[in-house]
Amino acid sequence: MTAIENAVHVVDAAAVMGLLSARPRLLALGEPTHGEEDLLEARNDLFRRLVEREGYRTITIESDCMMGLVVDDHVSSGAGDLDDVMTRGFSHEWGAFPGNRELVRWMRAYNAERPASERLRFAGFDGPLEITGAASPRQAVTALHAYLAERVDGGLLPCTAQTLDELLGADDQWTNPAAMMEPSQSVGRTAEAQRLRLLVDDLVALLDAQTPLLVATSSPDDWDRARMYGRTATGLLRYHHWMADTSPTRMAKLLAGRDSMMAANLLALADRGPTLVSAHNLHLQRHRSSMQMSGQPHEWWCAGAIVSARLGEEYAFVATALGTIWHRGVGAPPPDTIEGHLYALPEDRYVVDPRRLMEVFGDATPAPRVSPWFGYFPLDPARVAHEDGIVFVKDARTRLP
Repeated sequence: MTAIENAVHVVDAAAVMGLLSARPRLLALGEPTHGEEDLLEARNDLFRRLVEREGYRTITIESDCMMGLVVDDHVSSGAGDLDDVMTRGFSHEWGAFPGNRELVRWMRAYNAERPASERLRFAGFDGPLEITGAASPRQAVTALHAYLAERVDGGLLPCTAQTLDELLGADDQWTNPAAMMEPSQSVGRTAEAQRLRLLVDDLVALLDAQTPLLVATSSPDDWDRARMYGRTATGLLRYHHWMADTSPTRMAKLLAGRDSMMAANLLALADRGPTLVSAHNLHLQRHRSSMQMSGQPHEWWCAGAIVSARLGEEYAFVATALGTIWHRGVGAPPPDTIEGHLYALPEDRYVVDPRRLMEVFGDATPAPRVSPWFGYFPLDPARVAHEDGIVFVKDARTRLP
């Protein structure tokens, strides 16, 4: 056995948990690129093992938290047709991926004959955001108001539903794709948007102030969803506000705003019990994230860094690395990179102990891998030892048709 083989294990729940100093409430499994079915297959396999052997009951992915309620209702109770659930329950076109469809199908089958206390749950933890813009805040704002109107004295509400509807206006003004690159196209700082932010702030404050009544008169799911409506409404209005910003830090604020919304949703899910988190490495790592957009570098604290600061050892991050993505022009990794050393091993998948891996190299730092394709982010040798684990997939053979 070579020295590097001492740092790798077969991919199973026990191997992953064996790398951790404590049992995490949130186990984050990152991926270095989106759209590869082999990565979704590896995620699904790990989740099944975590469910069967470690008592995990929730998985959350990088998808719209509001749309994710459709999926959760389906896997929990069988509500809706699977085709419709895959269409309406995912953002970022995630519903078209066979790996996500298989995950939903398996979760529903698992839950079918089990009592509510043992059923699996699904959640999206992203905001209602796309790289090209953000959703209208209408759904979250009106759902929050309706929840409160059903349960508290009407005199405590800061406004009527009609007032909110008038301030929201047409949804297409909020979703205008031109606003992402041109601040003047955003409605985020109009007089109506500013008043709407104040009213939503009052609604969220009322939600907090009436907590004893609302907990007593709501199911746990209804209470959790109401708080998510509040987080989403305030987060979206803040995001639209910064879309209208003209300062040089505009894009950094938008990137940070999205991850802040992600972090708030993850912290709420941590209260539900052990949860597997699936998203891009850039959102889940513990250090600052960085990327180039429109030729400019941007840095921000990602969701993983925020959650790790709050949860400590109850948050764990396992990065996924790839050997090849031939259909994207990413060939075999150079042998002096971390991916190159792992690629030389015989099996297709490994769980890697990053500290033992870096001990193999001693004082000789591995060469950084440079991807010929912008959509793949290789491991950073300077940071690998600070991760809790690595899942290495040798070849990405399949992609969305």
